[in-house]
Amino acid sequence: MKFKLGLVLLLVIVLVVLVGPLFSSFDAETIHWDDMAIPPDATYWMGTDVMGRDLFIRTLQGGQVSLMVGLVATLVSVIIGVCYGMVAGFFGGRVDAVMMRLVDVLYALPFLFLVILLMVFFGQYLWLLFVAIGCYLWLDMARIVRGQTMMLKTQTFVEASQALGQSDKTILFSHILPNLKGVVVVYATLLVPQVIMIESFLSFLGLGVQEPMTSWGALVNEGASNMDMASWSLLFPALFLALTLIGFNLVGDGLRDRWDPALNKQ
Repeated sequence: MKFKLGLVLLLVIVLVVLVGPLFSSFDAETIHWDDMAIPPDATYWMGTDVMGRDLFIRTLQGGQVSLMVGLVATLVSVIIGVCYGMVAGFFGGRVDAVMMRLVDVLYALPFLFLVILLMVFFGQYLWLLFVAIGCYLWLDMARIVRGQTMMLKTQTFVEASQALGQSDKTILFSHILPNLKGVVVVYATLLVPQVIMIESFLSFLGLGVQEPMTSWGALVNEGASNMDMASWSLLFPALFLALTLIGFNLVGDGLRDRWDPALNKQ
């Protein structure tokens, strides 16, 4: 039930975010000097911000950016984490010890400090946001995959593959990886809302998406600053952000309950 509800919610949000701008005659950057801080009406469906920009189109385009950051950064973290965790868990010994000590060191570094350093050295680019978030969140994925790989490598099918003389690369990608898809997919669905929240937090601090682009986090930041003059400029982006996070969490919880029945007995 949770999975279906979350999936329907996400599909509706994605459909609105992608298709909605086609029904608007405004764009996200045009300033309407005579229509600043206009509440929702027949012309401006979500009102305008304090600069006179149409909030409907800005919210939907901000959603496109937030969803793109969430999906791309999650993909980056999944690729790095899965490959790293499989190698550490499969080879074990000194290889595992060295690789996991590196993970521990990276865990100790404050994420926000790293992002600020990257922004200072390379500038505030959207692609850098993908890299910064993705290259930090892979740590949890690596730990999870490492533990699963250590369990799988003791299974009979892996021992049989080794006895047949198959290479380590073949065993990893033909036998270990397919058996990891369940835990990886479940964790990835729970990782997407975490990425969106991080991007929103960074944008709220002014370290994320920059003008003329926008995101839900940046819009929430603007809305919070102008809440006394235009409360709707905070309400609509925050509502879309909250519903998206709820949808991803419901899908993740539903998949976890389906693929790990043991959790239901606790």
